Amino acid sequence: MDAQTVDQNYAALEQQAQQTTQSITALAQKLQTAAAAGNTDAREWLLDLKEVTIGVQQEQASTSLLLQSIHQMVDNHVQQQQPPAPVYQQQPQYQQPMQAAGFAGGAGGGMLQRFLGGGFGRAIVTGAGFGIGDDIINSIF
Repeated sequence: MDAQTVDQNYAALEQQAQQTTQSITALAQKLQTAAAAGNTDAREWLLDLKEVTIGVQQEQASTSLLLQSIHQMVDNHVQQQQPPAPVYQQQPQYQQPMQAAGFAGGAGGGMLQRFLGGGFGRAIVTGAGFGIGDDIINSIF
């Protein structure tokens, strides 16, 4: 899997989160309208929707934490990869420094560098979320 595929998958995840947000917002507006019109069940359903929204928000926060943990694990792994000391024989020879386990090398930067420069990589480095915000929960009440 390459950095471009990861970015595409992350963009699809972001788009799905936006669609979920729009669906929840639309349902909340319908329930608010029904509650304002005197439907007593709508008020209870609105409370249920708030619970569901909070659950989705917590799930997305856990997903974000997981992604940040994966990023930190990869970052730690790369930092621990030290090139071996050159082995000198009777005649010293130049030895190419080793790249960290396929994460670097090649023109234009290594795979990790390209990954961290992509949308998903930047998001997990900064801890950016992609989910349902407090504004939706606040708009329900």
